[in-house]
Amino acid sequence: MKTILEPTGRITRRKYLVLFVVFYFINLLCLMLMYESIRQQNWLTLIIFGIILIATIVLLLVQAIKRLHDIGLDWKYALYLLIPPPVNLIGFVYLAMKKGELGKNKYGPDPRKTDVV
Repeated sequence: MKTILEPTGRITRRKYLVLFVVFYFINLLCLMLMYESIRQQNWLTLIIFGIILIATIVLLLVQAIKRLHDIGLDWKYALYLLIPPPVNLIGFVYLAMKKGELGKNKYGPDPRKTDVV
């Protein structure tokens, strides 16, 4: 069983978009809370939300790698998503809109046939 933590296989545009919205919302929330914790000089809160922020960024990259696999591209293109906004946002939106390859490719079976979501 594949999980959201494994950067192997392929995912559909719908699953990617749902995970992207959830993780991006968590990122924005963490950034706002980190800003508030800096203003209040609450360093423990800053560290906790910094760790959560880094974890969600990694999870976003893992989902982007799966989406790149569905398009037929290698994981190395996910490194462009580490460029600060607006470049990375354009890349994430591109991944949400680009149709995947039909049928099986070298990264796995067609996710439209196997995904529940």
